[in-house]
Amino acid sequence: MTATDPMLHVRGLRAGWSEDRFVTSAHPPLSWKTATTLPSWMQAAADITITRGGTTSTARIDGPDSVLVAWPFEPLKPLESARLSVRVHGKDGSISPWSADTEVTAGFLPAQAWHASFIGCGTDAPHLMRGTFDVHGGVRRALLHTTAFGAYDIHVNGIPADDAELKPGWTSYQWRVNLDVTDVTAHIRSGRNTLGITLTGGWYTERFGFRDAARRFYQGAPAAAAQLTLEYEDGTVDTVITDERWRWAPAPVVAASLYQGETYDARLQTPGWSGPTFDDSAWDRVQAVAVPDITPTLRSLPPVRVIEHRAVERVLTTPSGKTVLDFGQNLVGRVRIKVTGERGHTITLRHAEVLEHGELGTRPLRNAAATDRYTLSGDGEEAWEPKWTFHGFRYVEVDNWPGAFSPDDVTAAVMHTDMARTGDFTTSHTLLQRFHENVVWGMRGNFLSIPTDCPQRDERLGWTGDLQVFAPTAAFLYDCDAFLRSWLGDVMLEQKAAGGVVPMVVPAVIPQVPGLFKPVAAWGDAITVVPAVMWERFADYDTLKQSFDAMTAWVDVVQARAGASLLWEEGLQFGDWLDPDAPPERPGDAKTDAGIVATAYFFRSADLTARAATLLGREADARHYADLAARIAHAFRTAYITPHGRMMSDAPTAYALAIVFGIVHGEQQQAMGERLRDLVRAAGYRIATGFVGTPIICEALTATGHATAASRLLTQTECPSWLYPVTMGATTIWERWDSMLEDGSINPGQMTSFNHYALGAVADWLHRSVAGLAPLEPAYRLIRIAPTLLDDLDDASAWHETPYGMARAGWRREGTQVHFHAEVPPNTQAVVELPSGARYEVGSGTHTWLETHPLPARSRGPLSLSSSLATIIDDPEAYKAVLQAIRSIDPSRAEIFRRTTRWRQGRELREPLDKAPVTVLAAVQEALAALPPGRQ
Repeated sequence: MTATDPMLHVRGLRAGWSEDRFVTSAHPPLSWKTATTLPSWMQAAADITITRGGTTSTARIDGPDSVLVAWPFEPLKPLESARLSVRVHGKDGSISPWSADTEVTAGFLPAQAWHASFIGCGTDAPHLMRGTFDVHGGVRRALLHTTAFGAYDIHVNGIPADDAELKPGWTSYQWRVNLDVTDVTAHIRSGRNTLGITLTGGWYTERFGFRDAARRFYQGAPAAAAQLTLEYEDGTVDTVITDERWRWAPAPVVAASLYQGETYDARLQTPGWSGPTFDDSAWDRVQAVAVPDITPTLRSLPPVRVIEHRAVERVLTTPSGKTVLDFGQNLVGRVRIKVTGERGHTITLRHAEVLEHGELGTRPLRNAAATDRYTLSGDGEEAWEPKWTFHGFRYVEVDNWPGAFSPDDVTAAVMHTDMARTGDFTTSHTLLQRFHENVVWGMRGNFLSIPTDCPQRDERLGWTGDLQVFAPTAAFLYDCDAFLRSWLGDVMLEQKAAGGVVPMVVPAVIPQVPGLFKPVAAWGDAITVVPAVMWERFADYDTLKQSFDAMTAWVDVVQARAGASLLWEEGLQFGDWLDPDAPPERPGDAKTDAGIVATAYFFRSADLTARAATLLGREADARHYADLAARIAHAFRTAYITPHGRMMSDAPTAYALAIVFGIVHGEQQQAMGERLRDLVRAAGYRIATGFVGTPIICEALTATGHATAASRLLTQTECPSWLYPVTMGATTIWERWDSMLEDGSINPGQMTSFNHYALGAVADWLHRSVAGLAPLEPAYRLIRIAPTLLDDLDDASAWHETPYGMARAGWRREGTQVHFHAEVPPNTQAVVELPSGARYEVGSGTHTWLETHPLPARSRGPLSLSSSLATIIDDPEAYKAVLQAIRSIDPSRAEIFRRTTRWRQGRELREPLDKAPVTVLAAVQEALAALPPGRQ
């Protein structure tokens, strides 16, 4: 027997696309990670054992594959359980011990084996349902399958079956509903047993749409179904199902709405209602409820859970005398209260993200009341936490609390889909660090069953464009492969029903909105971009394969719309949505022509589809879509770019799209990068891009050698900028650059959210380019470590738990010296490209390098009113001196000067001050003269 190496072991063996023990496929892919301190370790082979039905067999996998490896055994049978273990062989001859066993269960039922009826009370009212059954003899295993058109919770003999929330989650219910499976063996007893279901409407009965146009989309009353499979120790099997013998009664949940909140009357509680000894003879019989004619499919993504509880940070009294609780963080979830008071006393809890002039800022919620009410039973201390709603909030207004209030009696429950955290970014730049934390909190709040645009107002929809730009950031921060796979399943169903058009929201529940089923660039392109991201970050070949027909269908739809010119210039477009120069009431009025945005995305989708075809071995498709992409790029360059690299739509987003998407190359790309740098400078290093341009503006600058401009843009604190919200106390990413104005009032536009992740998509550039940690091959099998030094940062680092293991990269300055570090996980390699131009190829392990990189020496000559505006803005100290000089005499003039000046080369500082009083001009001249010469 060959000896194993004690420095080598296998961890994290899993089947499928998440950590769930119950798998959705008969042949789930297998993944594992190797941990070792052996340098440059690479896997040569792996042995995998499976124990099923008392028999153990082994499969040999030759080569380095350890991520989503094809199932090497006979397919799992429905409900079959097995134990898996793996050991690895290194190219260096090392052998690991066998890993700990991983248990896997095929959670799906046999074909035609779903017999449960969908039952309910026949109305939308929340209600309780119960059914009883007898158990004879010892039970070896009890598996419970449950689902609902609505939101449900289920108890077994009075005990919650699991800790998941808002089950079964939101899908396109007309085509697909999730089926949850839970092992409840421990809850089953001999003799009489009970299943008890609480059922509310959830997303199924919600009114979707904007303001007065909100309507129900799904029709029919909520209904739930359950099927319990009892496997006895003697080998016999019994099945318990929901049917019309069950009984129902009203729930103490008087009303439940995701948008409006929950009302709970504790006087209506029925103790022991879900237990086996309860007498339900006074309850009514349930009825079969008509629901979409579909068979539930096993839930493939992790469930929604309460992830943490947060204490109250401050108790505030508003100018109007209200009591408001500040949790210190804009979060998504609900609050838990402990209270003692008289029977019938009702407490009201109103939620909001911000305060406006000291009062709860509820206007951005629009028609979402976001209000919970609890009526006390009067039976001593009572604890309550709503279960059938969620809110986006930092502040909670408490009304009618009985007796003295203590902040210890209230906590906030943070909820989201329970994905594993896999990445982070750190820097000593405190504002930038807070910004990145805001990105994380924005993702947490909006990854709740589906990827939503905002979690607080009367919307919370799966906008495809938001996820399209944010997918790379999401894939770094959390293990969201299974989450995205689930949502893409609905995208493809909705797209098929729409004749190849990807709706702007999925599930597509707002048909009253014009253009929902019309092709919209950057939004519909989610069907090509998201599968490509999942291949790049997770090596999810299966998703790429399943999505391919949808990718081609989308590109074909756009090609038909663009016509022979291949320029997509007609139809509804959002363009560079929320360009900061767009009026609050017209967020689509961007500087960049919508046709340029649309045609650039047309190219990108055709290009990604061609690449996917190559990976899938579809050679004819690869040639077709590669040729189409080349022709689109040519049409784009011919129509929109001058021979000298000037865009016909002379705006930053236009240049960024052409550069980052690879529409231009060589000298033309460089010329466009220089023009982009000039435009960024002309805007005073303030943001001049919207949803489409913002994620890629810094990447376009650094790719063309303008890291200094990217650094200034990144660390800007004036509005609009990424850091302005941080200076205003933001703890999540805002929808608008100025969701809150500098005077503390909320943006007057009707569309204002303080938790919207799209503008935080620049975090992907922080991870990949600034810290320098990027995949060169799928799942980071080959890593690119190429940090970018920014003048305004002293350090930057990132870590990411790749599918192969932990990877790290970063740098820090010490005087003129810069220390670089990297950690490469076993079974991977890295290509390292340092700022000096040095290039290394390294294997797994920890690596460090030291290079000399002094900050650029900038000399300052004499400055005056005749100095170039570009010279002034490129000198932060001079810019600040000019602004303060104007402000000291005329604050309103200073603000107009700040907002409207275009900082261009070849224009003198005196030009935008040509009508200023002599006193202002003198103050500016004096301030400039007082600046010390030499290094800035």
